[in-house]
Amino acid sequence: MNEIKAPNKYSKRIFLAGSIESGAAEDWQEQVVLELAAIQDIVILNPRRDDWDSRWKQSIRNRRFREQVEWELDAQEAADIIFMYIAPDTHSPVSLLELGLFARSRKLIICCPDGFWRKGNVEVTCARFNIPLFDTLKEAIRHLKKLLR
Repeated sequence: MNEIKAPNKYSKRIFLAGSIESGAAEDWQEQVVLELAAIQDIVILNPRRDDWDSRWKQSIRNRRFREQVEWELDAQEAADIIFMYIAPDTHSPVSLLELGLFARSRKLIICCPDGFWRKGNVEVTCARFNIPLFDTLKEAIRHLKKLLR
């Protein structure tokens, strides 16, 4: 157990949502983790799983698959910030689903570079719900760092 008493600071939880499509999406999460390494009092919730097997049947009856999806949903609900990167050369249907689920949460920061096949939908949704939207990962990370100061 970790008890934190007032007025001591406590860690902000940052969930790294976004493109993970095998072969199509770079490991952008590693770049974010490296950029934030010097910042104290944060916890990064990274859904990229070391033992992921793309052959797993995507079914509620598949224990490992269901565990992964439930972990991601629980972690996003618990997060203070959801940092989402949608890679241009992907379709990222789960990321779009998560954007819809958390659009009203005021937790989202989105990076969606030119070239993403549904960028217009992302732009309109971000404008509608006043979600910060960035064209480059560098700009989005800079914004995140400002929020964490």
